[in-house]
Amino acid sequence: MTRWFEDITIDEPFPLGSHTFSEEEILAFGREYDPQYFHLDPAAAARSHFGGVIASGWHTVLMGHRKMVDALDAEEVRLRDLGQEPGVSGPSPGVNKMEFKAPVRPGDTVTYTLTVTGKRPSNSIPGWGLLFNSLDAVNQHGEKVYHAELVGFSKLRDYRMPPHLRVLEALTKIPGLGKLLTQRS
Repeated sequence: MTRWFEDITIDEPFPLGSHTFSEEEILAFGREYDPQYFHLDPAAAARSHFGGVIASGWHTVLMGHRKMVDALDAEEVRLRDLGQEPGVSGPSPGVNKMEFKAPVRPGDTVTYTLTVTGKRPSNSIPGWGLLFNSLDAVNQHGEKVYHAELVGFSKLRDYRMPPHLRVLEALTKIPGLGKLLTQRS
């Protein structure tokens, strides 16, 4: 999130926006990244149990990721416009779960929502916290088409490095000694 770790509320849905998938877009994505007949050939897909061409799951994921990045950027702008300093988002250490619940078809409008379901300070990276997130996507009929459980880092606003870590950090900046201290045995 583009909010400080301390300011993030658990279980508060954060709307990311919607995307309407066109048949042309589905076919283009399929040709480029996932060339399977049910993403490429409407006639063959219609004869299959899919009942027509469907979007690649990766297409669904990537549109949601783009919506998430855009929404977080907009949140940063919103906070700055209010005179607030936005938090610092970090990378994701991984995805714990990813489910494609229903196919996305041409004409479907998919709405994405991010919800922080839990958080804790990082045990390995001082000054950062971990956010446990649920990313959900529903089509225009309210049917869930995608669900993922993601983890991401968020900077702690009020973090103060403990004295013993400040000393270690200072020691690593001394030429020669820093290299010795940071070598792994």
